[in-house]
Order: sequence, then structure tokens, then C-alpha cells
Amino acid sequence: MPKIKTNRGAAKRFKMTGTGKVKRRHAYLRHILSTKTRKQKRGLRRSALVDPANARAIKRLLPYL
Repeated sequence: MPKIKTNRGAAKRFKMTGTGKVKRRHAYLRHILSTKTRKQKRGLRRSALVDPANARAIKRLLPYL
């Protein structure tokens, strides 16, 4: 059985938690920040978990994580 290649784009964007859930960063924190409130920007700094509907697909891209 050959090894499975890890999707390198996904590997840079997602990490696994200790319990096996997929962690991600928030979008919308790159530009046009002057229109966003302090509270909004602070919330976007924190990481979030991937929705269970998409988690299975992402885990398939990251076989060894």
C-alpha cells in the first residue's frame, strides 16, 4: 500500500486538536480593517473549530495529522 500525500495547502491552514477536532483561523482579518470594530477584530484573532460537515473532508486531505 503506497503512502498518501498530504495536501500542502490544507496542512498550512489547519491543525488538529488533542481530541481529534480540526482547528482553523478566522477569515476577514487581512484588509479593510478600519471599518471593523475593535471587538470584531479581537474575536477574529482567536482560532475556531471547523464545522463537522466539513471536518471529514479536511481530515481526508491531512492523513497523517
